[in-house]
Amino acid sequence: MARRAAVGLAAAGLGGCARGVLDPVGPVGADDSAIFFDALMVMLVIVIPTILLAFWMAWRYRASNPKAEYLPNWSYSGRIEAVVWSIPILTIMFIGGIIWIGSYRLDPFKPLPSKSPPLEVQVVALDWKWLFIYPQQGIATVNQLVVPAGTPVHFSITSASVFNVFFVPRLGSMIYAMPGMVSQLNLQADRPALLFGQSAQFSGDGFSDMQFQVRSVAPAEFQAWAQAARGAGPMLDPAAYAQLMRQSQRVSPVTYGGVDPQLFQAVATQAIGPGPGPQPENPSHSGREVSTGGRR
Repeated sequence: MARRAAVGLAAAGLGGCARGVLDPVGPVGADDSAIFFDALMVMLVIVIPTILLAFWMAWRYRASNPKAEYLPNWSYSGRIEAVVWSIPILTIMFIGGIIWIGSYRLDPFKPLPSKSPPLEVQVVALDWKWLFIYPQQGIATVNQLVVPAGTPVHFSITSASVFNVFFVPRLGSMIYAMPGMVSQLNLQADRPALLFGQSAQFSGDGFSDMQFQVRSVAPAEFQAWAQAARGAGPMLDPAAYAQLMRQSQRVSPVTYGGVDPQLFQAVATQAIGPGPGPQPENPSHSGREVSTGGRR
């Protein structure tokens, strides 16, 4: 009952987040949502009684109430001290336990249990667009991610420029895209749906439009899409990638019918030089505040 009440209050207060993190379509997103509501319920157990007690204190000890006990020399109560300190300690223990268990269950490197082998997708964050390479299918797309419903997807994620964050709210678990490094992420869409993906870290002028469409389709439809795309578009080789790496905004979805199988490795290891990254507005500034490695 308490959890249902918490969910109802959250739904009323966060109605604007519909079709976002509170409307998951996969197991990771569902677990993220459950952690949020569990933590919210623990906090409401503290917040609601505290608010009610504040109103009761104001009413009980109002100036016009002669029955209220007045103790001008009172200074200490062991019972009150025990309550005051035990409540925040218990709150930290409960919320810490929820987060610890959730962090273990939602380890981004941990494969999702499934009878189907995962689909491999290599992700490169560019200025200001997303490149998705399907090594098993030999194709690539820009600003469009197509995945089969009910099948785990293993993402290998890097950046060709500055730090970025890969995030599909309804699938869950945002994760850093870092130059010179490869992050791992496992997600799954349980049903066909049209989803929204985005960059979740500011990365320069085109950040606000660094978005991509995610289409979760039936497995047969995914196979048909991949087969139709193979050989039907341009080849993504180092020369084509050099053109793609140039800074651009509001890029429409593009499909490549072939891809150099060593391209992602070359980008991740910086065998292909990184992109220019956001430039300072003042030409006199010779340096750039750009991270090129290391974890945050």
